[in-house]
Amino acid sequence: MSTDATTEPAPPPAPAPAPAPKERLSGLPNWAVQGLVSLSAIVLALIVGAVLIIIGDEGVKAAVGYFGAAPMDTVTAAASAVGEAYKALAVGALGGITPISESLTQATPLICGGLAVSLAFRTGLFNIGAQGQLIMGAILAAYVGFAWHLPPVLHLIVAIIAGLLGGALWGGVVGLLKARTGAHEVIVTIMLNYVAIYLLAWLLTTTTFRRPGRTDPISPIVDHNAQYPQFGDTRLHGGFILSVLAAIFVWWLLNRSTIGFELRAVGSNPDASRTAGMSVGRAYIVAMVVAGALAGLAGTQQVLGTDLPLTDGVAASIGFDAITVALLGRGTPVGTVLAGLLFGALNAGGLQMQLITQTPLTLTTVLQAVIVLFVAAPALVRSIFRFLPKERGTGPVLAKGWNG
Repeated sequence: MSTDATTEPAPPPAPAPAPAPKERLSGLPNWAVQGLVSLSAIVLALIVGAVLIIIGDEGVKAAVGYFGAAPMDTVTAAASAVGEAYKALAVGALGGITPISESLTQATPLICGGLAVSLAFRTGLFNIGAQGQLIMGAILAAYVGFAWHLPPVLHLIVAIIAGLLGGALWGGVVGLLKARTGAHEVIVTIMLNYVAIYLLAWLLTTTTFRRPGRTDPISPIVDHNAQYPQFGDTRLHGGFILSVLAAIFVWWLLNRSTIGFELRAVGSNPDASRTAGMSVGRAYIVAMVVAGALAGLAGTQQVLGTDLPLTDGVAASIGFDAITVALLGRGTPVGTVLAGLLFGALNAGGLQMQLITQTPLTLTTVLQAVIVLFVAAPALVRSIFRFLPKERGTGPVLAKGWNG
C-alpha cells in the first residue's frame, strides 16, 4: 500500500543583493580628497566662528531680549554681525596691495617653520622644537647683522647662513640624541625650547647684545646691508621668496633625492629600513639638522626682515603655530605653503576685524585651532559632508606618536 509523501514547496530564491551605492567623487586622487577634507574643515571652522561672533555680539544680545515680538530682528542682527566681521577679515587680508603684502609677511616665517615640522613628520619625528630652533637662528643672524660690518649682499648672505647654522645646530642636537641614545624628540625639543628662550633672555642683558644706552632687552638694529630687501613701501621682504624656494627644496629633497627616499622609508617603517641597510640614526640626524635649518631661516626672516632688532619676543608663537601649519598641510611642502598663506591671511585680517568690528583678535586663533581639529578628525568631517570619499592607501606618513 503506497502513501503519498507530502513535499514542502521549495523556498523562493533569495533576492539578489542590492548593489553597493557608488561613492561620489570616488575617482579623485588622494591629494584631491585630502584637499577637499581640508577645505571642508575650513568651512566648518568658519561656521563655528560665526556662532561665536553671534554669541558675543551686543546687538544680537539686545535683539534676543524681544525675540518673541520681532524674531527677524535677531536673525538680521546675527547675519549682520557675522557678515561685517568676516567682511573685515577678508578686507584686512586681501583688500588691496597693503593687506595682501601684510598677509604674505605674516605667512613667511610660518611657511619655513611649517616646513621644519613637516620634514620631521615625514621621517617619523614630532618636532616640537621649531620655536627654539627659530630663536637660535635669530640670535646668530642678528649678531652677525649688527656686530659685523660687511659689504652689501655679502653681509645679508653671511647673516642668513649664520641663522641657518644656528637652527641646524639646535635641531642636530635633537637628532643626535635620538640616534645615539634613543631620547624621545618630544621631550628633548620641549626642553631645548626653554633653553633657547632663557638663553636669549640672558644674552639681551649682556653688553654684547643690549643696545647702548638702553636698559630694556633689545639689541642694536641690524645693519642696513644685512636686511632683506623690502618690496616697495610694504613690510613684505625678500624672505618670502626664500620661503617659496625652501618649499621647492623640501619637495625635491623628499621626492627626488636618495636621502629623501631614505627619510620617507624610515618614517614609514624604521625596522624595515634598517633591515634594508639604511641607517635609521643618520636619517634622524639629517632630518633634524635640515628641519632646524628651516626653522633658523624663519628666525632670519624675523630679525633681518620684519623686526630688525632682536628682542625677547622675536619668535612670538611662530614655532608653535608652525605645528598647526604642518598638520593642516598634511606634512607636504605644497600643503604647508598653502596652510601658511591661510594662517598669514587670518593673522593679518584679524587685526582689521578687531579694529572695525571690535571682534576679539583671539577669534582668529580659535579659527586656526578648530581648522586643525577638524583636519585631524577626517572621519568627523566626512560624517558631516557625506559626499566626501575616503582616502585610498596610506598617504604621507607623519610622526608615529609617543611610542614611534
